[in-house]
Amino acid sequence: MSCSCATEKHGHCDVHEHHEHDGHGENTLIIIRLILSALLLGTAVLLKLDGWFALAAFLIPYLIIGYDVLIESFENIIHGEVFGEAFLMVIATIGAFAIGEYPEAVAVMLFFQLGELIEDLASDRARDSIEDLMDIRPDRATVIRDGENIQTTPQEVHKGELLLVRPGERIPLDGIITEGSSSIDASALTGESLPEDRGPGDAVISGTVNLTGVITVRSTSDYESSTVSRILELVHSSGSRKAQSERFITRFSKVYTPCVVISALVLAIIPPLVTGGNWAEWIRRALVFLVVSCPCALVISIPMSFFGGIGKASSRGILIKGSVYLERLAKMDTVVFDKTGTLTEGRLKVSDVINAGEIGKDSLLELCAAIESHSSHPVAVCVRQAWAKTIDPGRLSGVQEIPGMGISATVDGQSCLAGNTKLMERFSVPHPETVPGKTAIHLAREGLYLGCILIEDSLKAEAPQAMEQLRALGVKQTMMLTGDNEGAAAQVAAQAGLDGFRAGLLPDDKVAQVESLLGPGSTVAFVGDGINDAPVLARADIGIAMGALGSDSAIESADVVLMDDRLSKLPEAIRLSRRTMKIVKQNIVFAIGVKMLILLLGMFGVAGMWPAVFADVGVMLLAVLNAMRILWSGRKEVR
Repeated sequence: MSCSCATEKHGHCDVHEHHEHDGHGENTLIIIRLILSALLLGTAVLLKLDGWFALAAFLIPYLIIGYDVLIESFENIIHGEVFGEAFLMVIATIGAFAIGEYPEAVAVMLFFQLGELIEDLASDRARDSIEDLMDIRPDRATVIRDGENIQTTPQEVHKGELLLVRPGERIPLDGIITEGSSSIDASALTGESLPEDRGPGDAVISGTVNLTGVITVRSTSDYESSTVSRILELVHSSGSRKAQSERFITRFSKVYTPCVVISALVLAIIPPLVTGGNWAEWIRRALVFLVVSCPCALVISIPMSFFGGIGKASSRGILIKGSVYLERLAKMDTVVFDKTGTLTEGRLKVSDVINAGEIGKDSLLELCAAIESHSSHPVAVCVRQAWAKTIDPGRLSGVQEIPGMGISATVDGQSCLAGNTKLMERFSVPHPETVPGKTAIHLAREGLYLGCILIEDSLKAEAPQAMEQLRALGVKQTMMLTGDNEGAAAQVAAQAGLDGFRAGLLPDDKVAQVESLLGPGSTVAFVGDGINDAPVLARADIGIAMGALGSDSAIESADVVLMDDRLSKLPEAIRLSRRTMKIVKQNIVFAIGVKMLILLLGMFGVAGMWPAVFADVGVMLLAVLNAMRILWSGRKEVR
């Protein structure tokens, strides 16, 4: 039950593993042992026995409450892991027995186990809170097979099967609605309570709740690759990526504990040799020194602080893949944005079709829709929606997507191009200047320029306010990197209130631009939609994918995933990370400060065994309660 198992075997107190090993049954058992041991201790004190009878009377409650700590310490010594919390407790209590302080020996172990129980209950509270907040796992699915509705688990449903989802049920797998319409509640994933209406042809995400109507959904994934499975895996594995503060505590404990043991030996031996006696008093002081020295407040509360911050973020639709990224969020001073779908709505629409005379406007739009028919890029989707007619796939062959430029393909036996000015220049196709402030898809066939299709997108209404909030939080620089043309980029940058922008960039150019901003003393974040920005998301100090609900590539490549399209989630994530780091630093300063004070008092004989025990347990309890504050703050936005 003791937290020292995590401390000694893994170098830190991992809340995830700890919870798996300790269930409610074990907590009940330790409560029974605590009560029984305390009653026997009180009885032994009242009986006022002497000699071997006193030793036996106090040894019984000691073994009842401390047998697992003794076994654990012995096993750790066998494995070469001597200096741990259990070892300190065993040495201190056996030493207390050796000098005749029987009640103190039992009390040390009793309060140590009481502290461990409190830590266990706090850990359970932390995990239960996160599981409640992220309770998105669908338990069952109704699959339609051979005209029959069959109840099964989501794991047994295959991609492409039809699912029946009734009002109040969670959607078990990602899919497309084929029949019916309903309001969908995605609050468990995004943190936002406003439901969205969905009908035939609309995509729905696993883990969201069907509120009003019966819908039929064709699954587009199996369970392992579904959004809900990826999110749960991300949340559960978030403890594996340790922050610098956690690594410091691990290194601190490995150095600190041997130093404490050596110091206690010196305190027990050197002063009586120098003064010529009073061995019992100096051994008692050394034992007090050992009791107070346990670093449990640090090794418990620091990981729990990060765990609480990550859990709180999850409840707000902000998925952080580990405490190292939460720590980087708190330090972030430069933010680089993608344009389409990040700063802009991403709801593109065709605003005009400009033909060059060789082809009609409708034919130009149809040709572009044919070339873009296999692409998932938002621009391609926009063009296909504007054409709104079926494209015969047999007309198309030799499709080649050229990153950052466009697509080359053979349509009806003729070589065609659809893309930006860089694509036209690459294939030496003469073309006119683009309309300022507009995104253009240029088209060419057999080397002859045919015209362009103008696309427009609107800035997100909250973008200027989000930039102001970032500056208020101390972010020194905000930039935009885009593959769009100079005019369109300048217009968006000015409307959003960015410090600067770079336009006409290929994916490799974006990486180079971010690399130019990296350096000692700066923390650079890149914020993108996670679809076409995997290289630059990976290269930045912290990659943030936003509007990523259902985007596999976003969840894979980013360090932080903002599950909806709201730019306000970015400053919220920074505020939450900074609050978490503030709690971490408070616990480090408080725990080390109080420990050092009591250690000094113990060395000079001012603090005895009982104050030492209360100080140790009290420091741990206060540190744990402080770490839990971020989870107990409710579902309100962290300010």
